Amino acid sequence: MQRPINVLVVDDSVLMRRVIARALEAEQDIKVVGNASNGKDALSLVSKLRPDVVTMDVEMPVMDGLEAVSRLMQENPVPVVMLSAHTTGGARATMEALSAGAVDFVAKPSKAGETEAMLAELVTKLRVAARVSLTRTSYRRPVPPRPARAAAPPPVTDGGPRPELVVIGSSTGGPSALHKIMPALPSSLRAGVVVVQHIPVGFSGPMAEHLNRTSAVKIKHAEHGDAILPGHVLVAPAGFDLTFYRSGSRVTVQLNPGVKPQPPGSFRPSVDGVMTSAAAVYGNRTLGVLLTGMGRDGAAGMAEIKAARGRTIAEDQSTCVVFGMPKAAIDAGAADTVLPLTKIAGEIIRQV
Repeated sequence: MQRPINVLVVDDSVLMRRVIARALEAEQDIKVVGNASNGKDALSLVSKLRPDVVTMDVEMPVMDGLEAVSRLMQENPVPVVMLSAHTTGGARATMEALSAGAVDFVAKPSKAGETEAMLAELVTKLRVAARVSLTRTSYRRPVPPRPARAAAPPPVTDGGPRPELVVIGSSTGGPSALHKIMPALPSSLRAGVVVVQHIPVGFSGPMAEHLNRTSAVKIKHAEHGDAILPGHVLVAPAGFDLTFYRSGSRVTVQLNPGVKPQPPGSFRPSVDGVMTSAAAVYGNRTLGVLLTGMGRDGAAGMAEIKAARGRTIAEDQSTCVVFGMPKAAIDAGAADTVLPLTKIAGEIIRQV
């Protein structure tokens, strides 16, 4: 029998620790090896108990979750799944924690009746996190860009038109990956960028704000009617389908909350949907980029971009937190180029 996944539960609420522990212990492949009420105690217990994965509350006394994650990644790296409150402050701190090295996060229930779904999501994400190799990623926090940046490499000269739109899709591990790519893009980037990250409603805005603070390109949470502009990045809002609309030379984004419930395991927006719309509007002037993530979302969209004679890049397994979405695109023959995360920003700059 395979060894169970050893989990350390960290939360300042006694009730929440009990609820989480009870749910995890009900799973045959998970064992709760300890619990802590703050980040300081968590650091000590991680060193002592050597858990496979940690659930970490964001807001705690003595030492909060953000500081605890930052310390863990420097002193004793272990996969961490954050538990975040549905508040602006909680969402911002969660984005900081993901940037610091946390693998993923789960939003705490904001109303009655959501606890069961939250616990099911937590179980799934803990199983994924337990398989993550932390040696694959670097946890140095991005620093604000310098006012003057080095000249970009020359664009691709393969005979085809240069891309005017870059669509980047990601899921598990995506926020951390984006915090490595965005600060490396120059303000002089000659294409617009749209980011599609699988993330709960209420968290895509704080993610856009956090990315913007550390990047030279202008990054904002997309609004209906926003134009695609060179050197500007739009983060697709969670809970909305995003498509592109062309009027003459001007292209804008259209947001639609949808009328039908989402099927289990699907996302709004989906990477496939955004990339497919991009291919229809931009054709061979589209560059699709698929980063770490679980599942297959993005493979069909990358295929549409390639069919329109656009260009596609997939993240290599060596740097993926979860090699699911890129693998699906690669296996489908939809990826022109496969690169580790550290080289993707440079390739985007080269191609546009």
